[in-house]
Amino acid sequence: MIQNILDAAVAAGDVAGVAAAVTGPEGTRWQGQAGVTVKGGGQPVDENTIFWIASMTKPITSVAAMQLVEQGKLALDAPLGDLLPFLAKPQILERGKLRPATKPVTLRHLLTHTAGFSYDFASAEYVEHYKANPEKARRGKRSWLEMPLLFEPGERWEYGINTDWVGLAVEAASGLPLDDYFNAHILGPLGMADTQFLPSAAQDARRTAIHQRLADGTLAPAPITPVGRGEFLSGGGGLYSTLADYQKFLRMFLSGGAGIISPATIAEMSRNQIGALRAGYIPSANPELMTGADMNPGQESKWGLGFLIYPEKGMFGRNAGSIGWAGLANTYFWIDPVLNQAAVILMQTLPSGDSGAIKTLCGFEAAIYAAEG
Repeated sequence: MIQNILDAAVAAGDVAGVAAAVTGPEGTRWQGQAGVTVKGGGQPVDENTIFWIASMTKPITSVAAMQLVEQGKLALDAPLGDLLPFLAKPQILERGKLRPATKPVTLRHLLTHTAGFSYDFASAEYVEHYKANPEKARRGKRSWLEMPLLFEPGERWEYGINTDWVGLAVEAASGLPLDDYFNAHILGPLGMADTQFLPSAAQDARRTAIHQRLADGTLAPAPITPVGRGEFLSGGGGLYSTLADYQKFLRMFLSGGAGIISPATIAEMSRNQIGALRAGYIPSANPELMTGADMNPGQESKWGLGFLIYPEKGMFGRNAGSIGWAGLANTYFWIDPVLNQAAVILMQTLPSGDSGAIKTLCGFEAAIYAAEG
């Protein structure tokens, strides 16, 4: 039944290709794939196809930061200005003008998206600020991150470049480039050899194209080009991975940390860290990249240390207390503590929130829970 959902999505033109799985702590419980890596091509999607997982990088970066918290090399509530000088005197953008923030930015603020940062695809204020400061507008440049806050730290939840700053904090505290830190302390120990910021030529041959939804409803693939190293590695969205690899990361949470982090840290990451604030709504300032949507409509969603928290049973089946997140090109995962299992579905379609991709996601989720009875 689950495979039928994937096959139907490809046949209907909702996606060009898709890979999905359900995993428990003991290993994969179900997985399937459908379609091709490039629309019109002949290479099928499989469990080793390389996808840009975008913001599904964020939980991995969050785990790295929490490892350093466990070791006493980072602190959740200490000001980060000594470690990251740009954050020593943050500025707030209000009605086109800057003023000094009255509160310091902490690691907890960054991990919970309450520091005050946004994204240029989600914030009209950032769009205007980049227009006025074009030298900051290029992704991959460190200056792209050196943006003013939009509100005082802790004041509200707004999705943004926070986890890129977390990645820089991991580098500063560990003394290692982010890719080296990940490989030594997370990806290597978990056997995630296909999860990298900079895919090799051999991995590029297994990459799937990102497909843009056109006005007539069809999908157009973008060329697959080598990924270059910018001035910083994006802890917020820079990783490429596979269906096989990302399951290994999710199983870590289902297995009490698997020696990567402690069970107590998993519990801390999975609980509400934002009090009465509501998480999950992301507006759009760039419809070609993001439709603008609520990640969990109708519920007062919360945020932990790297994840959205689903406080009630979802309309398609996931249980209350589940945690999860997504990537810009319509990749999604969630971890269900009631069933002690996780699910992941990988597509490569823009805009984020594309109706065909969302239809596929919802059908996948509903089929999983229907199978559970």
